[in-house]
Amino acid sequence: MKGKRVPLALVCALAIAFVVHSQGNTYPHAVASGTRFLASLDNTLSTKDANAGDHFQATTLEPLTATDGSILPPGAEIRGHVDKVEPAHKTGHARLWLTFDDVKTPGGWMPVVAIVDDVPGVHSIRVDSRAEGEIEAQADKRKDAEAAAAAGAFVGAATGVASRNAKDAAMGAAIGAVTAFMTVSGLGQEVTLDKTTKLELMLERDLPLGNE
Repeated sequence: MKGKRVPLALVCALAIAFVVHSQGNTYPHAVASGTRFLASLDNTLSTKDANAGDHFQATTLEPLTATDGSILPPGAEIRGHVDKVEPAHKTGHARLWLTFDDVKTPGGWMPVVAIVDDVPGVHSIRVDSRAEGEIEAQADKRKDAEAAAAAGAFVGAATGVASRNAKDAAMGAAIGAVTAFMTVSGLGQEVTLDKTTKLELMLERDLPLGNE
C-alpha cells in the first residue's frame, strides 16, 4: 500500500509556522557576539581581599551597536560578581576571574555573557582570554627574569663584598636573586584593579537590547 501524500497546503502552513516561531525566538535589537568594547570599573577589586561571590559594577565607555542599527549609548551600567580568586599570599601567583551578569538597556536589565579580553594600559597585569578571561600578575619572558635575577644577585652581594665577608655575600646574592625573579615573573604580587580601571570586554553571546 502506497503512503499517503501530505497535502501541499499543509506543508506550506507548517513552513510558515516554523518561520514565525523562529523569528519569535530571536531578538531584533541585539549586539553581535564577538563585539569588543571598553568598560570602566566602579569598584576596586584585589586578589588580596576579594572573595568569590563579591559583587561589583562597571560602566560602558563606548556605544554598542545592534545588528539593526539600534545603539546602546555609553554609560550603561553592568553588574557582575567575582567568580574565583587565587591570592598570591596563598598560591604564590595571583589570579582573578570575573563574571558579568547583566547590563541595563532601554528595554530593562538584560543578561550578558562576556569575558575580560584585556586590561589596556596596566602592564603589571596579563589577561588570558583562552582561560575564561583569567587575570593574573604579569609574567615576563624567562630570559628577562633571569637577567633581573643576575642583576639582583650582583646588588645583593655588594654589601658582603664591601665588608669582605664571603658568607654574607653569598647570602645576599641568593636573596637578591630570588627577590628580583619574583618581581619580574609576577610571583608573590597580588592583582589589583583600581576603581576606574578600563577593561576591554568581549561578548561571547549576542546581547539583546530589548524594546525601546
